[in-house]
Amino acid sequence: MSEPVLHVSDLRVTFRARNRAVTALRDVAFTLDAGRTLALVGESGSGKSVSSLAIMGLLPKNGSVSGGSIRYRGSSGRVTEITAASEDEMRALRGAEIAMIFQEPMSSLNPLFTVGDQIGEMLLLHSDLDAASRRKRVLDMLELVEIPAAASRIDNYPHELSGGMRQRVMIALAMVCNPKLLIADEPTTALDVTIQAQILDLMRRLQKELGMSILFITHDMGVVAEMADDVAVMYAGAVVEQAGAQELFHRPSHPYTRGLLHSIPRPGRAEGVRLQSIPGMVPPLHAMPTGCAFAPRCARADNICAGPVALRDFAANHRVACFHAEHGVAGV
Repeated sequence: MSEPVLHVSDLRVTFRARNRAVTALRDVAFTLDAGRTLALVGESGSGKSVSSLAIMGLLPKNGSVSGGSIRYRGSSGRVTEITAASEDEMRALRGAEIAMIFQEPMSSLNPLFTVGDQIGEMLLLHSDLDAASRRKRVLDMLELVEIPAAASRIDNYPHELSGGMRQRVMIALAMVCNPKLLIADEPTTALDVTIQAQILDLMRRLQKELGMSILFITHDMGVVAEMADDVAVMYAGAVVEQAGAQELFHRPSHPYTRGLLHSIPRPGRAEGVRLQSIPGMVPPLHAMPTGCAFAPRCARADNICAGPVALRDFAANHRVACFHAEHGVAGV
C-alpha cells in the first residue's frame, strides 16, 4: 500500500501566552490518501484551523509544534517531514505543492492589488513563465473557476467583486500551480446556500479533473456528507474518531460524534420535537480534565475515563478514542 499524501501522527502544538504554555493540539493523528477528501470536523475551538496552520508551517510566533510528525508525500514521491522543514523548503511547497483556501476571502486578498496580479504572483514565485504567459494562465484559471466575464474581471480589485466571486478567486489563487494537496478552511461559511452549493460543486469538479487531495475543514455536517470520503472528528484539540464518511454517518461510535449527528435538523422531524444538544461546554485549554476531555459532558463517563485514552482500531478503517465506544444505529 502506497504512503498517503499526508500523514499526521501524535501532533502537539503549544502556544505561549502570559508566561505560561497551553497545549492546543494533543496527539492529533489522521491520514489523507491520494485523490480523496478528508473532512476535519468539530465545533469552534476544537483545533481544526490550528491543525491546518501547522501543516502549512504558518503557526503564529507564539505557537510551535512541540511533538509529533507531519509527513507530506510530494508529486515526485519525495516525503517531507514538515515539522523539521526549513522556511525555504516550506516556501517551495506552499502554493506549488500544498495550497490553502482561507475562510474569509475579503481579509485574505490584498485590497491594494488586482485579483489578476495576486494570482499571477503565485506563478511568479513557482514558475518560469513570462508576463504574457502568466496573464494567460491567470485568465484560464478565472474561467476554470467560472468567474463571469473573466477577461474584464482580471483587473478588478477584491472590493469590486461579490463574496461568491472573491471565494472563486481564492480557489483560483490556490490552484493556479496545480497543487497536490488543497486545504480548504471553512471555504463556504460566509456564503449563502446557493453560492455555497456552487462552490462545493466547483471544488469537486476541479478535484476530479486535477486529481488532487483535499483536507476540508468544517463544522457543517451537511457539507461533510456532500464532500467527504473520510472524516476525522476533533474535540478539544484531539481527534476522537476517524472513519469513512458513510461508516461514520451510519455507525458513529464516539459519544461526541453521536451528539453532533443528533443535533442536525432532518426532514420529517415531528413538529414540536426539539433538536438534541450536547450539554456543557468545551473545557478551556488551560484546564483540561485528565483522561478523556469529553468525559465531563458524557452520560456514559465513569472512573475509567480518567485514564489515558488514545485512538484505537474499532472496526475496519474505523478508529475511535473512547473506552465506551459503540456503533450507533443507521441515520443517527
